[in-house]
Amino acid sequence: MVVDSTDNTSEGAAEAQSKKAAKKQAKDAAKAAKKAEHRAAAGKSEDVQEETEDYSAGKYGQPAMIQSVDKFPERIFVQVSQLSQFVGRDAVWVRGRVHTSRSKGKQCFLILRQHSSTVQCVIAVNEVVSKQMVKFSGNIHKESIIDLRAKAISVPTKIESCTEQSLELSVLEIYVVSAAKAQLPLQIEDAARPDNPDDPEGLHIRVNQDTRLDNRVLDLRTPANQAIFRLEAGVCRLFRDILTAKGFTEIHTPKIISAASEGGANVFTVSYFKDSAYLAQSPQLYKQMAIAADFDKVFTVGAVFRAEDSNTHRHLTEFVGLDLEMAFKYHYHEVIETIGTTFTAMFKGLRDEYATEIAAVNQQYRVEPFQFLDPPLKLNFAEGVAMLREAGVEMGDEEDMSTPSEKLLGRLVKAKYGTDFYILDKFPLAVRPFYTMPDPKDIRYSNSYDMFMRGEEILSGAQRIHDPEFLTERAKHHNIDISKIAAYIESFRFGCPPHAGGGIGMERVVMLYLGLDNIRKTSMFPRDPKRVTP
Repeated sequence: MVVDSTDNTSEGAAEAQSKKAAKKQAKDAAKAAKKAEHRAAAGKSEDVQEETEDYSAGKYGQPAMIQSVDKFPERIFVQVSQLSQFVGRDAVWVRGRVHTSRSKGKQCFLILRQHSSTVQCVIAVNEVVSKQMVKFSGNIHKESIIDLRAKAISVPTKIESCTEQSLELSVLEIYVVSAAKAQLPLQIEDAARPDNPDDPEGLHIRVNQDTRLDNRVLDLRTPANQAIFRLEAGVCRLFRDILTAKGFTEIHTPKIISAASEGGANVFTVSYFKDSAYLAQSPQLYKQMAIAADFDKVFTVGAVFRAEDSNTHRHLTEFVGLDLEMAFKYHYHEVIETIGTTFTAMFKGLRDEYATEIAAVNQQYRVEPFQFLDPPLKLNFAEGVAMLREAGVEMGDEEDMSTPSEKLLGRLVKAKYGTDFYILDKFPLAVRPFYTMPDPKDIRYSNSYDMFMRGEEILSGAQRIHDPEFLTERAKHHNIDISKIAAYIESFRFGCPPHAGGGIGMERVVMLYLGLDNIRKTSMFPRDPKRVTP
């Protein structure tokens, strides 16, 4: 007798599958019964199915990329800092970044950040907000840009974690305008933590400088950085406004030049067609030529390049120069007085107009209020040397001050005179550029000056030599190729008034005014011997 094993196998498999299906069906039935029991316990009818309809559809999501197709004129956007004016009124539109978000049950709490302002937003399930909308909101990545339509509502207790502490936004619509990636190279909360290593209760999470600078776009979003660069813009504006009011004219000078502006080897050489040229170390020569051209008082704001292999807290290879030059009648102290009053006016403007920004920086970095005298303190170089010698520093009469000596002198001046800003006049001639006028009473010294903030130099200036023959003599003394500065010297052969001026490092002014420890904090995209990106 022949047995068909194939049929037996098929029947066995079918029987096993049938048992498995029955087991699953029983399990599903048990789950359904348990759900019905829970609904009944909650007072719900078994006949009422759980709500699954997304009634917020169309009021949230990530629309198509904005390519200037629609204008939406009905959407009037409000600044976060102005939301208090709209409490209890109709819903408004707000655009900002997701700073943080936290989902809890049927609610999502989201902090919206706009520049340095933050506000709490609540997305909660109600008659217009669905569960799906809450879930979507909680899954938006940090730093994504979003548009909200929301109502501003007053809150009974202050929201300490936000700048807008007396209100919150009840969200009605939410759209992702530009999504950030899920994993960020640094967290804004970490980059914005107070720099206070002495605090035993503080979180000692730090973002190191290279990580910050490598990801500068993210780093610049911190409240302190937003404030620093708004204050920096204020320095440039005040510089322009104050000098314009004093009768100065703003000029723009070449950055590609045929010879080193300051002499010496600290210049960047660039290929210029079939020849070579240099990046300007300063607008010095052109400011003077403008004076010779009868502009009398000029200033310029622009890039300056120094090929110094200095990896210090205060040196950059490219920085913003605030330069000025002016003709005077008989004594270069007329110019020193003009520059000194310009600085005091700038300091007053920063103190009075940028208090909010200074406070924001102070939240992260300990800022000592900047102190200054009006009129500013002026000392001779020899007086400074004498103060240093009294403090135990050994240096010669014609020797330039080292950086440690400058800092020490700054502390000595602060202790004795109560000012963070002072002027040092009559520097040794040997340490100044070729175009500096020697002191007619003592050939060892010159009609030159530096200005200091918190013990660090922020301006170097002098009376310039306006006589072409004397200028040629001094250039030769410094081994400068006369042929390369022929046009500069020639400009003085047509008659030029006596004049003086100075060059200011803008980033240094901001760093020292705020009392920060590194110039890279005040350069938006710093350039130094080791960094040419981003």
